[in-house]
Amino acid sequence: MSNVPQEMKYSKEHEWVRVEGNKAYIGITDFAQSELGDIVFVELPETGDELVQNSTFGTVESVKTVSDLYAPVSGTILEINESLTDSPEKVNESPYGEGWMVVVELKDAGELDNLLTAEQYEEIIKG
Repeated sequence: MSNVPQEMKYSKEHEWVRVEGNKAYIGITDFAQSELGDIVFVELPETGDELVQNSTFGTVESVKTVSDLYAPVSGTILEINESLTDSPEKVNESPYGEGWMVVVELKDAGELDNLLTAEQYEEIIKG
């Protein structure tokens, strides 16, 4: 069974969001990284770019495939995880920790209501 932290919100596209004040940390779920296999490259946007909920904001490349990343929330990128450039495997090793991808300033906290709870996400990945 995949690891699905209860305190986070999830998208149907397998991204997670952890909110701290008006900041949202975003990454891909444990389930997503295990489905992708060994991640070899992560392409992320620039600091200052605007994310729009449900639009693509980057890609994750594994030995098997290239997958788009979808923004679970809208906002301005405050920080990107530069360490993934040299160590993309952090996404496999610690998807909810060192493998986070971007931090955004939330544009509309109401968008979080469109996301899934941990329980709802678990139902999806159980299939």
